[in-house]
Amino acid sequence: MSLKFELCPGRMIGGSHPCFIIAEIGQNHQGDIEIAKQMIKMAKDCGADCAKFQKSELEHKFNKKAMERKYDSKHSWGKTYGEHKRHLEFSHDQYKELQRYAEEVGIYFTASGMDEMAVEFLHELNVPFFKVGSGDTNNFPYLEKTAKKGRPMIVSSGMQSMETMRQVYKTVKKYNPNFAILQCTSAYPLEAEDVNLRVITEYQKEFPDIPIGYSGHESGVYISIAAVALGAKVLERHVTLDKTWKGSDHEASLEPAELKELVRSVRLVERAMGSSLKQMLPCEKPCHDKLGKSVVANASIPKGTILTLDMLTVKVAEPMGVRAEDIYELIGKKVTEDVEEDQSVTPELVDEYGKKAKC
Repeated sequence: MSLKFELCPGRMIGGSHPCFIIAEIGQNHQGDIEIAKQMIKMAKDCGADCAKFQKSELEHKFNKKAMERKYDSKHSWGKTYGEHKRHLEFSHDQYKELQRYAEEVGIYFTASGMDEMAVEFLHELNVPFFKVGSGDTNNFPYLEKTAKKGRPMIVSSGMQSMETMRQVYKTVKKYNPNFAILQCTSAYPLEAEDVNLRVITEYQKEFPDIPIGYSGHESGVYISIAAVALGAKVLERHVTLDKTWKGSDHEASLEPAELKELVRSVRLVERAMGSSLKQMLPCEKPCHDKLGKSVVANASIPKGTILTLDMLTVKVAEPMGVRAEDIYELIGKKVTEDVEEDQSVTPELVDEYGKKAKC
């Protein structure tokens, strides 16, 4: 059984608790705070548990040459990568405004801290949990400092090996027991053959005392639904209002109708997972009463006869007799009355068996 812990106030994850669904807005807001608010509202309306952004303190995330690099992509918001990123980066005050709006709407709010200073700001912002993006998963000084803050953590594992993830687990666990690891492949959009959902079950074996989840970048919702069926306790998907917008993440994101369908399908799958106990259920009784088979006489059987298998057969019978699966228990037992051909063999017609049934 995976460990359960409170990820957000009043919201447990792991164990039998519902999958925690994160709508990853990231930087799909085009640098427009009003669009960001629309996306928070959309995430809430579609049934997601959390609206998540990405926060960077750019001078701490990139060196000068990276910021000065020319950026000629069709997705660029500036001539250099630095100009592009500045256009998409909200200020501290804007983050506070978005957090207030999320509280008004009634959805959990957080962000990936994309560098150590961003984590410091998010800690001051009092987000319910920290999300570690794949790019920082092997950044062990960052992991240690983040874990020591004491907030729950969710760690993506794109671009990493299992050996690295073992080290990640040990590093975080030393300081913070309340974290989850997500299977992730860092490609946008992600092709099905590169998803590797089986890693979820490997993580469950490797790290049995923490919840395991899935962060997907594929098109559509089916693979993510399968991840939940495999036991993912956290599900993160990028979202957008329009896949045709400028930005490299939009193509791998879900539009509102898709997000709504994903949430609906995940909750349906969770209901369908049900219990591991196999038994006849109350909902099956009408079918069993109408078509369930039981033992009948294959020929006339005089009173006092010792039953043999050739005297018995199995049919849909009225009234219902001894259960079909118990036919072998009748062999060698004596009938207490005459039994006609094709008559139901009920427990009271069989010595010893009838006494057993009454007990």
